[in-house]
Amino acid sequence: MSKGRLEAFSDGVLAIIITIMVLELKVPHDPTMEGLTPLFPVFLSYLLSFIYVGIYWNNHHHMLHASSRVNGAILWANLHLLFWLSLVPFVTAWMGENHFAAVPVALYGVVLFMAGCAYYILARALAGHHGADSKIARAIGKDVKGMVSVVIYAIAIALCAVSPGAAGFLYLAVALMWLVPDRRMERALTE
Repeated sequence: MSKGRLEAFSDGVLAIIITIMVLELKVPHDPTMEGLTPLFPVFLSYLLSFIYVGIYWNNHHHMLHASSRVNGAILWANLHLLFWLSLVPFVTAWMGENHFAAVPVALYGVVLFMAGCAYYILARALAGHHGADSKIARAIGKDVKGMVSVVIYAIAIALCAVSPGAAGFLYLAVALMWLVPDRRMERALTE
């Protein structure tokens, strides 16, 4: 079956996720710069999550662009990814409102961990459906960066018990790692 509906649905869900996150930014009643100070943790968590959702959207777009068709397993794998991403607004708000306390930061990491696993499953489903010699399979390769990301998330979740701030820096490090474009996908798309 064609991939058009999957792409359109996914784009719509990701747009709604970003909309929900921005609606959590409450306007202060104090018209001074000091009125913004309590919102700093909320804004930082929003910024990090916006970057993450943007990274997922970008990589999802490229991955589907390298694909020509989908099947039922891919549709379910995509829904699995969207489920975990749909929890991002909740954990983002909880983490920001509680000034990066250990439990919200750990749950944020669990959602990132599960989204990373779900993305990996989706990538493998697409590669398997198109065959080992396909453009998408070559572009995905072994996905070392994806596996390293999931390991870092797991370390960060455990680190929350000792230092939620250090865990937050690990989440930021993974996001920065993904901001660098994946040349494998771009090469595969130009073949």
